[in-house]
Amino acid sequence: MHCALIKGTFILNTNETHNQELPKTGAIEKFDKIVELRSVSKVFDGVTVVDDVSLSIKRGDFVTLLGPSGCGKTTILRMLAGFIEPTQGQLFIEKEEITHLPPNKRPLNTVFQKYALFPHLNVFGNVAFGLKIKKIPSGHYKLDKQGQPKINKKTGEKIPVYKKFTKNEIVEKVNYALKLVGLEGYEKRDVNTLSGGQQQRVAIARAVVLEPKVLLLDEPLGALDLKMRKEMQIELMAMHKNLGITFIYVTHDQEEALTMSDKVVVINDGAIQQIGTPKKIYDEPANMFVANFIGDSNILSGVMEADYRIRLFDATFTCEDKGFETNEQVDVVIRPEDISIVPKLKEKGALCGTVTSVIFKGMHFEMNVDTGNYEFSVQSTKGATVGDEVSLKIEPAGIHIMKKMRTVNEFITTVTSENTVEIGGGDFEFDNSELQLEKGDRVRVKVPFDKIELTDFDSDAPIGGNIARSYYKGNYYQVQVYTDTDEDFYLNTAVEWDIDDRVGINIAAGGVSVERYEEAVDQEIEIEETDTKD
Repeated sequence: MHCALIKGTFILNTNETHNQELPKTGAIEKFDKIVELRSVSKVFDGVTVVDDVSLSIKRGDFVTLLGPSGCGKTTILRMLAGFIEPTQGQLFIEKEEITHLPPNKRPLNTVFQKYALFPHLNVFGNVAFGLKIKKIPSGHYKLDKQGQPKINKKTGEKIPVYKKFTKNEIVEKVNYALKLVGLEGYEKRDVNTLSGGQQQRVAIARAVVLEPKVLLLDEPLGALDLKMRKEMQIELMAMHKNLGITFIYVTHDQEEALTMSDKVVVINDGAIQQIGTPKKIYDEPANMFVANFIGDSNILSGVMEADYRIRLFDATFTCEDKGFETNEQVDVVIRPEDISIVPKLKEKGALCGTVTSVIFKGMHFEMNVDTGNYEFSVQSTKGATVGDEVSLKIEPAGIHIMKKMRTVNEFITTVTSENTVEIGGGDFEFDNSELQLEKGDRVRVKVPFDKIELTDFDSDAPIGGNIARSYYKGNYYQVQVYTDTDEDFYLNTAVEWDIDDRVGINIAAGGVSVERYEEAVDQEIEIEETDTKD
């Protein structure tokens, strides 16, 4: 199916609505969205960790921020919690801005991976801690000497009198929270004698007892073993249903995200890559990163010969996609379970290969089939034998077509001399005979994938970087190199590099094309695109 990544504001929604059931809470006005991030960015030491993220979340959803380590998901959560402030952008809860509001003033709570329980307090003391220091409006207002309510000069509102919860109220709320997490009767237990799963439940009870409008969960199951994680996944889903509040959950574990979430937000390099239901994310990945990160995939290049017809190497398949240019180069995703192995077909155009490995996994067989151009991963309930000559059958619904994210590297940079331009912290030569550009001129630079060469040592090239991503595409690997100046190079190479390998980056002679950069034109295009979206 045809998927595309659209930059802009994402609004999460489900058909399910919930009602908050914690005791002693008033009616809550329903808003279209409870959490909103508007053009939020965060920069640490010159490195952009979160890049212009806009996101809206509706009340009652279980939303997971999913991505690899260092993608910015936890930074987003920490900005919502108030532990760090965004470099730019705004944060809202129920349409009220909280960007600069202290953490204790925000209507949300956080559950951490390491629990952060107080070892000197028992279970009751840990859960009750926040209630004992929390102040709530008493229903009365401060009075002046004339007996009239005092007015806040900044807001124009009456100044309320606050009170603390009574002992009976604290006991009632703590008991209710412990019942929610399945820890009734544990009030006097020492938290140090509890299992990891029980400690996690105490941390969750401590968070929900304060009746937050939003619960933030920062990889809360990361410290648990596999069996306990699976049990807690089920319990978290049940808690979410019973509480009826919004959960924002951070994890790098795809299974957790697909199992528990109403909606999944896939993040990479500080930007949202795709958003949707778990099934939508899995079945229709928006780009190569999502396809590679979520589940197992065969990712290869193809050519759209016409609507509903895709060519993979020398074979043509029927698909369900249309709207591409004739013979447009595209990326193709085929899940292993969507491929069937059949006896080798003799007709021309069949995708044939040799079984190179077979592993029995209990419910299915995992097999590799080498077609000469690509080694396909196949999952089937029917096994084969290593060495079998077979053909691959793929139904139209199993072929997912994606526009290529990019076909050329593009940079906005500066001319550094009569015939050199700066890219990634190094100077590269270009032909300046026609443009007659001068030092300091701003330019748009394009470098094709096939003009970039990697070296084993960064000392052998003008600039260096580290391998950030490597996608197997059959005859070649598509590699993303992250430079020391926070820029990305993409290239196709026959060499298999490991993630985090240190490499040098060369550009072949004639590989740099340059044009004048007209900033005003770019801004105008941006405005037009925004107006179109509205």
